[in-house]
Amino acid sequence: MNIRNIAIIAHVDHGKTTLVDKILHATKVFRDNQETGELIMDSNDLERERGITIFSKNAAVTYNDVKINVIDTPGHADFGGEVERVLKMADGVILLVDAFEGPMPQTRFVLQKALQLKLKPIVVINKVDKPNCRPDEVHDAVFELFFNLDATEEQLDFPTYYGSGKNGWFNDSLTPTDNIIPLLDGIIKHVPAPKVAEGPLQMQITSLDYSSFLGRIAIGKVSRGSIKENQQVALMQADGTLRKLKVKELYVFEGMGKKKVSEVIAGDLCAVVGVEDFNIGDTIADAENPEALPIISVDEPTMNMLFSVNNSPFFGKDGKFVTSRHLRDRLMKETEKNLALRVADSEDGDSLIVYGRGILHLGILIETMRREGYELTVGQPQVITKEIDGKKCEPYETLVVDVPQEFASKVIDLVTRRKGEMLVMETKGEMQHLEFDIPSRGLIGLRTQMLTATTGEAVMAHRFSEYKPWKGPIPGRNNGVLLSKFQDKTTGYSIDKLQDRGTFFVDPGEDVYAGQIIAEHIKPGDLVVNATEGKKLTNHRASGSDDATRIAPKTLMTLEECMEYIQFDECIEVTPNFIRMRKVILDEEERKKVAKQMNAQMA
Repeated sequence: MNIRNIAIIAHVDHGKTTLVDKILHATKVFRDNQETGELIMDSNDLERERGITIFSKNAAVTYNDVKINVIDTPGHADFGGEVERVLKMADGVILLVDAFEGPMPQTRFVLQKALQLKLKPIVVINKVDKPNCRPDEVHDAVFELFFNLDATEEQLDFPTYYGSGKNGWFNDSLTPTDNIIPLLDGIIKHVPAPKVAEGPLQMQITSLDYSSFLGRIAIGKVSRGSIKENQQVALMQADGTLRKLKVKELYVFEGMGKKKVSEVIAGDLCAVVGVEDFNIGDTIADAENPEALPIISVDEPTMNMLFSVNNSPFFGKDGKFVTSRHLRDRLMKETEKNLALRVADSEDGDSLIVYGRGILHLGILIETMRREGYELTVGQPQVITKEIDGKKCEPYETLVVDVPQEFASKVIDLVTRRKGEMLVMETKGEMQHLEFDIPSRGLIGLRTQMLTATTGEAVMAHRFSEYKPWKGPIPGRNNGVLLSKFQDKTTGYSIDKLQDRGTFFVDPGEDVYAGQIIAEHIKPGDLVVNATEGKKLTNHRASGSDDATRIAPKTLMTLEECMEYIQFDECIEVTPNFIRMRKVILDEEERKKVAKQMNAQMA
């Protein structure tokens, strides 16, 4: 059996998932009259809503009697943990680059991992149908990137294909064709067949699947030997323990699904049923003479948040799972398949500290839990500091912003206020391309401000670079908040009277409780207000009784925006139906006492 294993890597929105669609269609995985829709591989609800890939997935197609295993990977650095481990299954990578934007920070991040694993790259320059695209300059930029990442002579001699995924053509020159056959031929020609070592069975588990009938399913590439149904195997774990098991069923990938087989030979990807309690990175080896493969290493997390039970007055009204035991079990289950996530106990028993790769990484986890019926409270995201040579150090990131020229000065001003330093400034067409070195703390809450300042025109991307000495305090948000004084329903009458004090996050008729954040104050400093007062009615008709109908609609904030908005003494209550921001200490008198103590300690 002739096999090619290939992973598709690229920056966000450069067209990975669309390319997989085209490969599936070109190799006739579907009937001609079958309705498949767009972005077939993004199967999860959250992926479809946001238009991004979060989990890497496999598909397999057959072209000219060669089986091609295609792995679609996420483009966000927050999900880098997914990419790092699935590259272990591939023998070659397709690096997809946008013909206008060129190589971006995430491109560099995933490419570096692929080159270190000695994978053979094929460069595809996508979207050449866009106006003002510059395929030749981008090709030079990609070559330069390979050179900077210390690629070998062989890797630098990469084949390049041009085309447009949307219009369904790829060719080895800029001449449009009507299909993607040249690219498929290129994959077979340039990507090496899997290297097969002689010897007993070895297979590393690189991802996992779950089925309610079969339980947990281990997925990986058989790197030597072969694996058979009902075979006795040894599971070798990271801590050195060894367990004897029996393989119940074996599946290989075919099209979008799996096909049951009795034996899988070295070089192919497969799914194994019957191996319980495994972790990603474990090796399935021969029972007689077991040998482990090197463990997969994943970059460390850079951010942490406190997850605790919901202790607001509205506790338990919405969710099915509300206790700290539910919360702990769910987070522990998540760490099994989410490699870049770590969970640790905090000082009090009701909360856990969750470490992740960034706000998006943690936000997706909270959103998934909320949809499953969990209620929880999450605190402000904090960066993880380290002691290096006796100095306190924090993570820094490389931030890249592409923005129309008239907004460049605003962007530079925003970033430098948050302790960022500019490294590169160059013009690309009508856009200004800026690169900064900025502490990760400075990025929290930056996106919202940046989009407001540039009327939504800025395109920003960032990736972790290194730990450097602590940069000192970074200004938080300028304005205070309005807090509710009582627990009741808000009324149009009182919100109308308070409108000149700030912009509201609640509409009339919503339930609020004391200490809940209901609006942003127009000045610094917090204010406790009564938004639940009804209008005193008399038996006289009053002119001006319709003031309440002129209320501005509430400001809607997504979960990630709330995470970037709150300060250290605030937290977010997340339930299946509501996301509310609140103070950690709800009682006004208590808050004053604590603030006094804090001031006394500072003085």
